[in-house]
Amino acid sequence: MACLVSRSGRELQRYNNMGGRQVVGCIPYRYKQDVDGNISDELEVLVVSSQKGQGLMFPKGGWELDESVEEAACRESLEEAGVLGIIEHELGQWYFISKRHGIYYEGHMFPMFVKEQLDTWPEKNLRRRIWMTVGEAREVCQHWWMKEALDILVKRIRVSSEQGKKDMVLDDSLGF
Repeated sequence: MACLVSRSGRELQRYNNMGGRQVVGCIPYRYKQDVDGNISDELEVLVVSSQKGQGLMFPKGGWELDESVEEAACRESLEEAGVLGIIEHELGQWYFISKRHGIYYEGHMFPMFVKEQLDTWPEKNLRRRIWMTVGEAREVCQHWWMKEALDILVKRIRVSSEQGKKDMVLDDSLGF
């Protein structure tokens, strides 16, 4: 059973040595299905609306002292987007200036292969969630560093897919 209450407050918040918050984000993704349930190789990613506006972004929030960076990514995806899945290898770390505070924050981004989408989640009444293509997400995402993370994810999946095809050809040629 998933926790249906968002964490709040800054008591457990992590800060970097410059005094900026350490935040963790996640790019939830899946492969598109047709009406018959057949899975294609077209990637879809999940974006959420910001709490204080209509801007769209990937789920992200504060990394807290009592959790690993991967646990924070998982928690933020559950709280903001209502999805559960497999957290994969970190896409990278970025430093960006907070619009509100004018100091450098540290952002970590992870991909999440979505296994389950919940009907009810902690921030359901605060945010919209929208599945879209990579191109659409790149267009609407309001944070440059999240767009860079998306580009890294797409490249990683493409390389992995190409390697998988090469392995299949090699297996076929060896008679496996």
